[in-house]
Amino acid sequence: MAECRVQQIACWLLARGHSVSASPSKAVTLESKTWKETVKSRVDHERIRAVGPDRAASEWLLRCGARVRYQGSPKWQQDYNALPSGPLGKYRIEAISATDSCIMHRGFDYLDGLEHVRDIKLEKCMYIQDQCLQRLSETSSLQRSLQQLQIISCGNVTDTGVLALHRLANLKYLYLSDLPGIREKEKTFRVLQQALPKLELELDLE
Repeated sequence: MAECRVQQIACWLLARGHSVSASPSKAVTLESKTWKETVKSRVDHERIRAVGPDRAASEWLLRCGARVRYQGSPKWQQDYNALPSGPLGKYRIEAISATDSCIMHRGFDYLDGLEHVRDIKLEKCMYIQDQCLQRLSETSSLQRSLQQLQIISCGNVTDTGVLALHRLANLKYLYLSDLPGIREKEKTFRVLQQALPKLELELDLE
């Protein structure tokens, strides 16, 4: 039974592009971790309606290990249990720092309705991939508000995801570092800068 379960897990991982060359116990651990992080990213639309998009997005981001900073405050919020309370709409997210977090595209519906996010940092996020950047760039509120974006050491990001950022019409600064999935650098960045002529693009890529 145990061997059969391991084989089932191996098939599940292979279907999702994971390597199963590691020991069976590691495969089980990876499945369990991925399942838990997927649960964290389930979107609770009733919660969004009840507490507003900024509060609901804050809860999701902190559950996943990210931090948020609100308008008018220099303090980063990182303790889920210490999130400030107040009237609906009092605390509005201005910046998101998702270093070493487990955010994934399943939770990106939480970003809809965030009207004041100016700065996002995605660093060492193993689940950030092209689909996430495409979803980010299609979020109408972020198209209006987002001005700074940093993408660092996210190994699943490719040229396709970076090109999708051209929809962020008000983006002023983009920093890209340690992204081995970007293969056609010159072409990709030329197209991006043609679409966003006012964009300051800073690169730290090999």
